[in-house]
Amino acid sequence: MLRIIDARTGEPAPAAPARRGPTRVEAHAPGHDTTGLRVLLVADLLIRALELDGTPAWALLTGAEDRTRLRAQAAVLGIRPFEDAAVGSGPGAGQAVRVVREGGAAADGTTVAVAPADPAAPDLADPDALRLALLTRHHHARVRLDPAALGDARDTLARWRRAVARWARQPSRPVPGDVRDGLRAAWEADLDAPGVLGVLHGVETDPGLPDGARFETYAYADRFLGLHLARDVGAPD
Repeated sequence: MLRIIDARTGEPAPAAPARRGPTRVEAHAPGHDTTGLRVLLVADLLIRALELDGTPAWALLTGAEDRTRLRAQAAVLGIRPFEDAAVGSGPGAGQAVRVVREGGAAADGTTVAVAPADPAAPDLADPDALRLALLTRHHHARVRLDPAALGDARDTLARWRRAVARWARQPSRPVPGDVRDGLRAAWEADLDAPGVLGVLHGVETDPGLPDGARFETYAYADRFLGLHLARDVGAPD
């Protein structure tokens, strides 16, 4: 079961209702700076994890002053669209989880706090690299997106995409059970994106795995990460 650390209590709390009703994910973005984008990214990860668990989710945006600009930046970063919270009441059943900036306004109900990201102005020159650089640190930890961090993310993405395209040429094999369990255990434990990335690093270098299993593992994990890891499949060498 997907559990998150509730910022109000510091204790794990379920992110989905027991009877599989819908979950309202309300992202309270402070603005269109990098931290505002990180809040939306964490809300996006939460929705992806809920959907992978079979829980419908409704994405709502509150608090942002310039929502048009924030939405445009979020779309570039591969974040799903968020509706205005005032548009409608949404599903009546289920529960609400609010994703807010660390130290932001207190919210009623289960709350996920997201630490700041620096610098304030997001570098969207390579959106997937920015997304990966943000995912390499847990959302409770402050992250600094300096040129070295973005460069490392670009290099990792390029290497993984080349590998995924190569692995895709081999016969498909199922994701090994222990690997699947490791991936799910990571994202179901407070959206541990660095833990998911760690599993992928292990799969990349494990000499005992067939390439077809590596491909299926990366494709499965990318449903949570949203990094377009299979983008180059079928492209000429």
